[in-house]
Amino acid sequence: MAFQSTFPFEATAAHADALSLLRVLPVRDGHWDELLDSSGSLREPWRRFFELLGDDGIAALEHHTASVAQQIRDNDISYNVYADKGEPRPWALDLLPLLIDEAEWAEIEAGVMQRAQLLNAVVADVYGPQTLLQRGQLPPALVFGHPGYLRSVRGFTPPGGQYLQVVAVDLARAPNGNWTVMSHRTEAPSGLGYALENRLIVSSQFAEPFRSLHVSRLAPTYSQLIATLVQSARAVMHGDAADSSPHIALLTPGPFSETYFEHVFLARYLGVTLVEGKDLTVRDDMLYLKTLAGLERVHVVLRRLDDAFCDPVELRADSSIGVPGLLQVMRAGNVIVSNVPGSGFVESPALHGFLPGIAEALLDEDLLLPGVPTWWCGEEAAREHAFAHLDEAFLVPTWPAAQRDSPPGLAHGVQPLDAWRGRIEALPDNFTIQLPLPYSCAPRYEDGTLGRRPSVLRVYAIADFNGGWHVMPGGFTRLAAERQATVSMQFGGSSVDTWVLSSQPISTFTLLPSPMQPADLARKHRTVSSRAAENLFWAGRYSERAENNVRLLRLILGSLESNDADAMFETLVELAQYCGLVQFGDVRNDDSLQAFERTLVANLHETTGPASIGQVLNAQVRASGEIRGRLSNDHWRTILAARNDFRDALQKLMPAASASAANGNGAAAPGSSRHDRYDRVTLMDALEHLATQLSAISGAQGDRMTRDEAWRLLFAGRHIERVASMTSTLRVVADKGQLATPAGFDLLLQLFDSTLTYRSLYPGRLEVPALIDLLVVEPTNPRGLYGVYERLCGKLDEITIAAGGTRHRAFVDLMPPPDTLPSLESLCETDENGAYTVLIQVCDDLGAFAAAAANEISARYFSHANTLASQVSS
Repeated sequence: MAFQSTFPFEATAAHADALSLLRVLPVRDGHWDELLDSSGSLREPWRRFFELLGDDGIAALEHHTASVAQQIRDNDISYNVYADKGEPRPWALDLLPLLIDEAEWAEIEAGVMQRAQLLNAVVADVYGPQTLLQRGQLPPALVFGHPGYLRSVRGFTPPGGQYLQVVAVDLARAPNGNWTVMSHRTEAPSGLGYALENRLIVSSQFAEPFRSLHVSRLAPTYSQLIATLVQSARAVMHGDAADSSPHIALLTPGPFSETYFEHVFLARYLGVTLVEGKDLTVRDDMLYLKTLAGLERVHVVLRRLDDAFCDPVELRADSSIGVPGLLQVMRAGNVIVSNVPGSGFVESPALHGFLPGIAEALLDEDLLLPGVPTWWCGEEAAREHAFAHLDEAFLVPTWPAAQRDSPPGLAHGVQPLDAWRGRIEALPDNFTIQLPLPYSCAPRYEDGTLGRRPSVLRVYAIADFNGGWHVMPGGFTRLAAERQATVSMQFGGSSVDTWVLSSQPISTFTLLPSPMQPADLARKHRTVSSRAAENLFWAGRYSERAENNVRLLRLILGSLESNDADAMFETLVELAQYCGLVQFGDVRNDDSLQAFERTLVANLHETTGPASIGQVLNAQVRASGEIRGRLSNDHWRTILAARNDFRDALQKLMPAASASAANGNGAAAPGSSRHDRYDRVTLMDALEHLATQLSAISGAQGDRMTRDEAWRLLFAGRHIERVASMTSTLRVVADKGQLATPAGFDLLLQLFDSTLTYRSLYPGRLEVPALIDLLVVEPTNPRGLYGVYERLCGKLDEITIAAGGTRHRAFVDLMPPPDTLPSLESLCETDENGAYTVLIQVCDDLGAFAAAAANEISARYFSHANTLASQVSS
């Protein structure tokens, strides 16, 4: 598209002072300019914004941009794009917000509120009396041909007739300045979490303008959503205690969903349980969450799952992410599903052409916000009118199934209609024609320049429990990618915060309950779902495994040039193989120390092995991300920093290997070698930094988490991993005959983190009984094997009591009490060959006990497939 004026843009006197430090590019021809009016002057909201920023604030925009990027990295805000083969993209957030004044917002608010009311009425009519279909105001083919229409919902009426609790409306400003409705989102509207995250980040960069412009707050909207769901739940809580709180769950497709980050963030912010389909089960027409203590009833499901995948029994049979029997529970009146499955048919773009008549029929009102001019090709008169009056138009699929069958490029740009006439007439119902609408262009800062990009504003309406609607004052605004006319996050678009300005101070009114009194308080424990329990357990194991592997690697790299390196070679290789630092078969007995070292370094990356340090750190992030709501911000950021800093260090140290790891193939990049040279000092510095971060994570786990059964599971995981590591290390060193050698002695003390303690107790002495006593028997040593084993047994007993389960066999049947373990005298005995057979046997036994405990925990707490119905009804 052509520009309105030549580059560079000549700033007028009206805004020259405010923008004297920036280059201002012209807007695209034919688009409304959100920043400047027709005379080239700053529009009023932006004039006030830049005046409040001042020269210092404008000069700091580059710094603010870097700060935004850093916060996105630190908080691991991501967006999963299927084309990226599962690798999450950092969230794309621009610095400058979109500003909307209060008069303009009042028009948007009224129009969106009306649209939400209308869409709920349409859904209610189609699944109820179907008057619109009978009167011909809504073509039956448009409804029944849409895969979003679910016959299994026909005749179902939710409490209060409220089918929709959340409605999203996409708006674009036309070249004449009027806001126009581009689309509706009713199935599982996305963006609420990202909108809130955008606000938290951007408002922190512009604190003074944010306060002075009286930007409307978003928090009341989320309070309204929870209040609505809680009130709705009262209708399905029959049989539960009258004073009990409803259990609300946010149903996500899982970590591979495009917007999984916002599912986690939103669940944490709303204080609801994040669940996947496999976390839920149906018993006697009731919906239950599998928890550490058994099954717990769920009253409300806030779903982020597409309709077709919700219930494999009645919908898509191949869905592995839904809940079998969910629709039956909903129809039985025992759960609220928000939004009701089957509401997706009103998302069809073809509906725009019928909504004016429907609004008059159902609401006796004209639409306050116009829709984009639309013609459904299933109506011959509409189709012929479009062909007669339009040479080019947006040609979009009427419903998602049609989109899959359409040729590439459909809906990504303006199409010449004559070229499509034959295909349209062959399958007219599948196609919808829309008039091209040049979106308004919002300002975007980059490298000292103010440019503009086409923008679409998504506004959210939240139902209340009296039949009204609350519109979030702001929304989720997206910008098109460079040189693109349409807006898509998948194809490189970005997002901006949306500020609704007010002339009055912002009210501190909140929809949250009034402050509690001491008498209202009760000792309540948070629900621990089976999946959360599993991730807590593995978060503990990965944390401990990372510490152990880093400690071992530092020790190996530091000892390779010592005089004892050759004598300890087989011992070090076996330890490295056990811990996953190298793979079995990667190192041969006749390899040199240098070859061993190169193999160790080559295996550090995330894709080189299931137990590589990079992979363990990444797994720790994934497991911890699933339990993000239980971690402090500092704790979470340290976990992310450990993974990200080590990843960055490897990239600088060995870019070729890092590039191959990023490609996901684990192989060396073309022209490179797995034996590439590297800087050992730099690597040792990175490992030291990582060790410090891992110690901080360990400290946060021990000192900054609520000590409930969830915490006990995490530490059970740590202790199981520690027992496994200790027993394998002791066994390898003893089996290799290195226990009484200075090198083996020193190796064990360092791996057990007990060097200082031993030297203070036995200075200058190398005594095997003293070593075994300190590393195995001594109860005051935090890394003494017997002591760790005893604490593990204690944690397992506490978990059993907290879970309230008596149907499983006691852990003592799997793990003998600590006081029955061999004494120090027995451990120090050797056979005729000088082997410490009792010590080796103890290592084998305790390692097996720890493995059995891990399997029992998994079978006992991570799955409830065999839970009896009698437990449910008790």
